[in-house]
Amino acid sequence: MDSPSSTPNFFGCIEDLTAIAKAAHEAGALLIVAITEPMSLGMLKPPGACGADIVVGESQSFGIPLSYGGPYCGLFATLEKYVRQMPGRLVGEAYDDQGRRGYVLTLSTREQHIRREKATSNICTNQGLFALMSTVYLSTMGRRGLQEVALQNAQKAHYAATEIARLGGFELKFSAPFFNEFVVRTPQPASEVTNRLLREEIIGGVSLERHFPEMTDSLLVCVTETAKKESIDALVRALSQV
Repeated sequence: MDSPSSTPNFFGCIEDLTAIAKAAHEAGALLIVAITEPMSLGMLKPPGACGADIVVGESQSFGIPLSYGGPYCGLFATLEKYVRQMPGRLVGEAYDDQGRRGYVLTLSTREQHIRREKATSNICTNQGLFALMSTVYLSTMGRRGLQEVALQNAQKAHYAATEIARLGGFELKFSAPFFNEFVVRTPQPASEVTNRLLREEIIGGVSLERHFPEMTDSLLVCVTETAKKESIDALVRALSQV
């Protein structure tokens, strides 16, 4: 039995993965965690350290442009005891006879390489370009660079949330910690708020009514490291006129 979880979740809230892992394992299930924003790992404890058995994610944040919705590059990790059930290929680190580091194909469970009945993957896709783009980005940023970007995401999002919550009629919908997304309760239907913001040439967020009909007053806002303080202040001023 599998128990899926995502962090941050759909509303931007950070889940307590340690508690979820404990509950899943006590029930005899494996915990699968979907990392919806991998940049958050520059600040947050990794799922594996929280007890996750399988972790999946999307590396779009790591140097891959939006490209009108894709294609992107996926992330997949698991405990060592489950690696032979992983689809695709596993590349490992190795050294030659002169001590030089290199990477080799250590496990391949595709039907082209092993008996078809034992294969776990028979899809011939090529995400090499996007994997290379992410590798270049991560190598350039380094550990400290990723931590800095993650910190800017969190700081700017919390600044925006604090300023918006000070406006009359606005408040944060959830008290849970968040990274760079948060839900605001609006004094008018959120769809009307976003339309008014668009007239000011501001993309202010996503009305959650599209996904949850009962949440007509809920606006999902995202602030990343690319947002300047002037842009956040402009959003707050526009919301103050609602």
